[in-house]
Amino acid sequence: MKAVKMLIHAITLDPESNSPILILKEEKGERSLPIWIGLLEATAIATEMEKLSFARPMTHDLAVNLLKAAGMKLLSIAITEIKDNTYYAEISIERDGTIVKVDSRPSDAVALALRADADIYVNEEVLKSAAPADQAPSVLSGDRKEKDQDKWNKILEELDPDAFKYKM
Repeated sequence: MKAVKMLIHAITLDPESNSPILILKEEKGERSLPIWIGLLEATAIATEMEKLSFARPMTHDLAVNLLKAAGMKLLSIAITEIKDNTYYAEISIERDGTIVKVDSRPSDAVALALRADADIYVNEEVLKSAAPADQAPSVLSGDRKEKDQDKWNKILEELDPDAFKYKM
């Protein structure tokens, strides 16, 4: 399955629910993928985007530190599919030449990828399913569902980039 390299474009808030939205954007293109995430995961991503440090390791920092201590390297993450309106991700980890894939929520995978300086990918089929409003399923990430895709597309088109809380 073909995967497309993505970059973190921004974290913003859904204007209706105030739920955080992670927006991934194609590295060499114009497509984007909005993913509703939890507040804690948004905070974990935003603190790394802003390069804020804390006296003690936070959860995602700890996970990356554990991988390093065990001689493992986080290579990349991929948002692999959307099933029943929920996104799924995999984390690719290498140890001694063997690559292991671990199931993850996209928000946790992105938070880890940021800390490990790992690439972020989205499978082409996931991008296609999230694209046109008349063909896309409703969007869900974690526990947040957006039923009205047309309304969301309108919101995205009208968003002022200066309103983004965090952007890359």
